[in-house]
Amino acid sequence: MATPLVTADAPDTTTASATLDTGALTGAPITTRPGRWIDGWNPEDAGQWASVGRSIARRNLVLSIFAEFLGFAVWAVWSIVVPQLAGVGFVLSVDQTFWLIAVPSLVGATLRIPYTFAVPLFGGRNWTIISALLLLVPTIGLGVVVQNPSWGFPALLAVACMAGVGGGNFASSMANISFFYPEREKGRALGLNAAGGNLGTAAVQFAVPLVIVIGAGVSLERAGFMFVPLVVLAAILAWRYMDNLSNAKSDPRAYGVAARMRNTWILSFIYIGTFGSFIGFAGAFPTLLKGQFPDVTISIAFAGALVGSLARPLGGILADKLGGARVTIAAFAIMGTGVVCAIFALRAHSFGAFLASFLVLFTATGAGNGSVYRMIPAVFSFGVTDAADRARRIKAAAGAIGIAGAIGAFGGFLVPRGFAASTSLTGNIQAALWVIVGFYVVMGLTTWAVYQRRSGRFGSTVI
Repeated sequence: MATPLVTADAPDTTTASATLDTGALTGAPITTRPGRWIDGWNPEDAGQWASVGRSIARRNLVLSIFAEFLGFAVWAVWSIVVPQLAGVGFVLSVDQTFWLIAVPSLVGATLRIPYTFAVPLFGGRNWTIISALLLLVPTIGLGVVVQNPSWGFPALLAVACMAGVGGGNFASSMANISFFYPEREKGRALGLNAAGGNLGTAAVQFAVPLVIVIGAGVSLERAGFMFVPLVVLAAILAWRYMDNLSNAKSDPRAYGVAARMRNTWILSFIYIGTFGSFIGFAGAFPTLLKGQFPDVTISIAFAGALVGSLARPLGGILADKLGGARVTIAAFAIMGTGVVCAIFALRAHSFGAFLASFLVLFTATGAGNGSVYRMIPAVFSFGVTDAADRARRIKAAAGAIGIAGAIGAFGGFLVPRGFAASTSLTGNIQAALWVIVGFYVVMGLTTWAVYQRRSGRFGSTVI
């Protein structure tokens, strides 16, 4: 038997390639090169997958989830820091506070497509190391800037922009894991990867309020410095145990093909409503609680992001059984109901009703995220005529997922900026919430008209 493929305790300093003979299981052999590069990877090869592929893919998935979890946490950390800034000496307007919440989402959304191309260019393991270490910039920056109130809003805004790199991690992590898994298991793996990353939002909103008050007073700089050892650990684990796949190639033309197709933009619009709402409301929720119910601890805000994250795989499962379009329409209906209930809870100044309304809203956004991602391949595979057409559609679907993921994240910018505009014009956020309800109605009707209406192009097909 040949030398085993890179194992969990294999060093990264090998000078010769290793080969794993999977012939006993009729699988093609895999070879490794220094730098933890793997040649000959083919997860669709049943023998290779059963003998060594599954264990390698699982190891890379676990470490990818950890790195992406930290990326989401850094991306969301300003959501929980902003309500605390007044307590350490910063004097900010309502508009400025919502800018600090919104800009990480704007930058993160913008970075998502270039981050996708980074995996084939640098290698999945190498880019995980780089992207993890990049998180040190916004975290150390946060720890420094919050100790200097005299620097004011511009310094805060600059560091908040840097936190956007955490949002880009989602795209590269998803792209990397997609190369490791066969098509029949890709949905589950990507669902776990996405849910694990989304949980970073809930974790940071739960942990930061506890960490910053350890001891006497409020040490807000810990909200940044607490990440440093975790980020370093993620980079070390990626360096030590993750792998690069030499055949992981991304075709930029897939984005060109997808961009020319009408469904890409319809699905991207719909995804703004689901994922954009999740990241937008998650970012603004602690500030909303602080402003509307100042006597309530803002650490409870983590519950919204938590239920939304846990509901994402559930939405995918329901979409597999009932159809993505049906689940998405139901999600918009529930989201709209949740927002309307939140409006009336604000008018009654009822914290319990407000929290319950938002938990329903977050649950529906998470389920909607999962169902929309299930819709994309179903939409693009509809009406396939031959093998060549199938290959073109698969390429277009991959591009559409990347585009939709990037555009959907812009909702994280639009929601808090909508709250800022509403507060400036009317004195409260209720006008913005009514506008959001209107968008949910339009998005739900769009989903029905294009993908569910029996007289439409897709007819009775379950999308």
